This record gives sequence, structure tokens and C-alpha cells, in this order.
Amino acid sequence: MGRAGAVMIPEEGRRAASRSLLAAERDRRQVPGPSRSWPDITLDDAYAIAAMGIASKLAQGAELRGRKVGLTSRAMQRSSAIDEPDFGVLLADMFFEDGARIARDAYCVPRVEMELAFVMGRSLVGPVTRAEVLAATDHILPAIELIDARAEDPRTVFDTVSDNGAAAGVILGSDKMRPTDVDLRWVGGILESNGAVEETGLAAGVLGHPADAVVWLADKLAGFGQTIEAGELVLTGSFVRPVWAEAGTVIVADFGDWGTVHVSFT
Repeated sequence: MGRAGAVMIPEEGRRAASRSLLAAERDRRQVPGPSRSWPDITLDDAYAIAAMGIASKLAQGAELRGRKVGLTSRAMQRSSAIDEPDFGVLLADMFFEDGARIARDAYCVPRVEMELAFVMGRSLVGPVTRAEVLAATDHILPAIELIDARAEDPRTVFDTVSDNGAAAGVILGSDKMRPTDVDLRWVGGILESNGAVEETGLAAGVLGHPADAVVWLADKLAGFGQTIEAGELVLTGSFVRPVWAEAGTVIVADFGDWGTVHVSFT
């Protein structure tokens, strides 16, 4: 997933942290995050730990299908004491169809967010501009992201990055937007849980424009010698706060003219 940068955690320490988080995901039981054992952990360490976990899954036959960008709102960045987004990897087995019924017990502490998903028509190598991202985008889908923290509280941004950005699932709607169809900043959403409105927001909350999350990602990946490939899907970050997904919860993400996305937890 990338090359290592500043080394604060020795290689075996990084591998131990990766194994611990993978075991937490497998056993559906949270573990102390790597920042607990390594208070001086850096983002380079965290991305290296995440890369080890993804490499292990790919070696076992997993398929990379896309990426996710997180911490794209100023409020979330401030709450995490960080001044930039983070990213994770989306694997094929994380994807669900609209209306999916998902077992809550398959996760540690599942929550959901609503986002726009960019499906790339051609590859992007950073640095890029917003105009280049929009030109490279085949279409955009409404989506619910399922997030799950395998690192227990108190949790830092370094623990979340190490944990592949808390990536757990993606539920995609079917109503396609073209990048030229609408001013993406004004795409709005209502997130309901069991019929009650929990959150509302505008896509402008994502770095001012959701395409700018893809700009950031392409530029960040270039530093790791990586590319956003044609056909990959990029989740651009939530423009509402996460909502809990307990058993018996029915979630509806209403994107107005751009359709709704449904998921229920059993």
C-alpha cells in the first residue's frame, strides 16, 4: 500500500500492531490501538501498519476495489487534532447492495455515514486539479459507509489510520450522477434511523467540494507511489456525523433527487 516514512515504531512493532488489529476484526473484539504501546507513533507508522494488514488480506485472495477518504470535515479534523484527511482501502467483500440486511454481530461497534462515491472512468496520478478529477470521473453514486473501530477507546487518529481508516462496508445506491449534472456542493442528505431524522448535511462539508477529497487522495497516494485506477470507487467522506447501527436498526440515507440508500442491521 505504500512505502514507509518516518520510523518511530520498529518493523516488528508495526507487524505486531497489524496482527492485533486483524485479530480484532476477525474476532469482532476491540483491542488497544498501537498508540497505547507506542505514544510517539507517526502517521507514517500508522499507514505502514494499515498497509501490512491490507497486504495480508490481498495475499489471501482479497480484491482491492477502491479507497475511502475520512476526516474531510473541519469539525472532524479539529476533534481529531489533525489538519488533513486520512484514507483507507476498500476491498470487494466490503460492498453491499442497496437494501442489504447485515448482521450487527459481524462487527465490533458499527456505525454508518452518508457520502458520495466517485467511480473513476480513467486513472488519476497526483498531483491533480478538481477539474481533472471531474473529467476522470465516470459517475457518482449515493452511498452509505459502514465504519467499525477495531481499536478501543481512548482512540487517536493514529489508531484509526492503522485500522485502515475504520473501513468496514459500503452500501451503494443505484441513481447515477454525472459530474456535470449538478453543483456537487449542494447535494444534500437526510440520514434516518428507524424513521427518525438523525443527521442532515450538504456535500460542501467535504473539504468545500467532494471532488477535492479525490484531489487530496490522488496527491497523497502519489507520495506512496500509487495511483487511483480506472474503475476504482472513491468514497469522499461523510458530510454528517456517524450514526450507531445496532441490531434492529433500519437506516435510510435520502439524497433527494439522487435517490435513497437503505440498509438494515439484524
